[in-house]
Amino acid sequence: MIRITENYLNLQDSLAESAENAGRDPKTVRLLAVSKKKSIDEILETTLLGQRDFGENVVQESIKKIQSCDRKDLIWHFIGYLQSNKTRAVAEHFQWVHTIDRLKIATRLSKQRPDHFPALNVCIEVNIDGEEQKAGVLPDDVAELARAISTLPRLKLRGLMCLPAIRKSFEGQKKCFSKLRKIKDELNADGLKLDTLSMGMSADYPAAIHEGTTIVRIGTALFGERV
Repeated sequence: MIRITENYLNLQDSLAESAENAGRDPKTVRLLAVSKKKSIDEILETTLLGQRDFGENVVQESIKKIQSCDRKDLIWHFIGYLQSNKTRAVAEHFQWVHTIDRLKIATRLSKQRPDHFPALNVCIEVNIDGEEQKAGVLPDDVAELARAISTLPRLKLRGLMCLPAIRKSFEGQKKCFSKLRKIKDELNADGLKLDTLSMGMSADYPAAIHEGTTIVRIGTALFGERV
């Protein structure tokens, strides 16, 4: 647990430095701790340091964690591929979904979100590089999907998410993230009110921060390599 604490403190310093280098207030960058395959004890260790947002990508595993956790102030984000037969569980247990790429999934989440719950915050996953093996809507199709989702009850369309191809250079990473930022800006110019960019992971978050991300999804740099 000492390792996680050290990683967390070092990561917070690095996030702040990256934000300041980009001319941004560090408070505008939200750390989403990717806790998939991590134990409740590891998650709770970070909560003692102030962490509240956690990202999971396997429905069955995450529901067990959420139900066994006594902390009711935590915010759970679903960040994995979402199958139609798993939407009810996600609608009933999560506060955020980052990976919507088709209207069918959004419609099911809308219908299955309990009426007495706050609106479910959702992001559209964009296949920013057009990779055949990855999920996500293509950039040219984002606007149509965004307009449709924005009309659904019990959902709040917050923004866009991407998982780009690996690029080693800072400039290459920035160029990719810039594409997603521009799509968001275009949607807002057309009347939507998006405030979220979910982009940047352990290997490329400085570039994402430079290009305006509001949520960075960090697992390895915080919890260490997954086993």
